[in-house]
Amino acid sequence: MNKKQQIRDGNLVLAYQSGNKTALQQLVKYWHKSFCEKAYWLVKDADVAKDIAQDSWSVIISKIDNLKKPESFASWALRIVYHRSIDWIKKNNKSRLSLIDYAYNQEQIEVEEQTNSQLKQQLLSTINKLPRNQQVVIRMFYVQDYSLKEISSILNITVGTAKSRLFHAREKMKLILNNRNYEK
Repeated sequence: MNKKQQIRDGNLVLAYQSGNKTALQQLVKYWHKSFCEKAYWLVKDADVAKDIAQDSWSVIISKIDNLKKPESFASWALRIVYHRSIDWIKKNNKSRLSLIDYAYNQEQIEVEEQTNSQLKQQLLSTINKLPRNQQVVIRMFYVQDYSLKEISSILNITVGTAKSRLFHAREKMKLILNNRNYEK
């Protein structure tokens, strides 16, 4: 996320806090799709992700007047989406998580000569086999180009924890991908 976006968001938050209701519409316009995508990465269900994003907006609207650093709107709001998604997973998805963990530990994947699209699919599959907290950090760092500092702010973890999760995710991916090549 760049400084221009932070300034834009900060100005919109200040405008909304001052009574300008159209500023909220602009924030929704800029951020709703990202909120849905973030929730989807976690819950893997488009309808649930939309519900989580909508629920997150309710929380954001109720608490935005208390936001002390308007320029930090994005990380503050994304943290709300993240926590709402994790709450949903904990509440509704315990058995699914158990199956994913079991599949991760049991599955061996065969790899043949691959085209570029097959390689992308293989990488996505490998990422999906990582623990959820590592998946989130990998996607935020590589797909959405967040810095480690921004990731730590959004996920409400230390920068060191974000670095550690990124490092361990890379190592696990290397191990999984290298093992696939030897199993031909």
